[in-house]
Amino acid sequence: MQPIATQEQIEAGLAELARADPRLRPVIEKAGPVPLRLQPSGYAGLAGIVVSQMVSRASADAIHARLLSRLGEITPAGVLSLEEADFRQIGLSRAKQAALLGVARAVSEEAIDLDAVRHLPAEQAIADLTALPGIGPWTAEVYLLFCGGHPDIFPAGDVALQAAAAHAFSLATRPTARDLRIIAEEWSPFRGIAARLLWAYYGTVIRRTVAPVGS
Repeated sequence: MQPIATQEQIEAGLAELARADPRLRPVIEKAGPVPLRLQPSGYAGLAGIVVSQMVSRASADAIHARLLSRLGEITPAGVLSLEEADFRQIGLSRAKQAALLGVARAVSEEAIDLDAVRHLPAEQAIADLTALPGIGPWTAEVYLLFCGGHPDIFPAGDVALQAAAAHAFSLATRPTARDLRIIAEEWSPFRGIAARLLWAYYGTVIRRTVAPVGS
């Protein structure tokens, strides 16, 4: 499994996708540049994705900045040192607090290696990550995509990807996660690039900032 680590790999993957599924050719033309958006792996990377859940990009950036300012560096030990009041002042919900603390404990106790997990087959990597407290499939898949460069991960539960697919393929309704996962099977082993493409299409054509992690 070759991790996605360069813009050249994105371009090569888009070419393969266009050959495999002609429906994607106009999507590629309209989407414009498809960015790599590769992020550091490890606890800090996963923490950034947890912070971004269910909030706008601006809110996520502000919360992340406050967390970073409070700790200097986002580490398991640093997060475990925070008091209840610190989480409230930073702007983290109790659910996100619980997730950050749960993962911090798991990493500190060596129950999981967040750098090593990104090299596992997708199914096993997702299973290991979702076994962590507060980590659901979307968070696990986005971590593997953007912090691990996994080439064949597709977060079918992401509403932006669902909306992009509905618009791009002129579907009558937005596909469910199950339906979109079936559609995306045709794009294997380049589903990680197909996800990036649909996010870029959504941002360009539907004109919203939707990528789950920073560029």
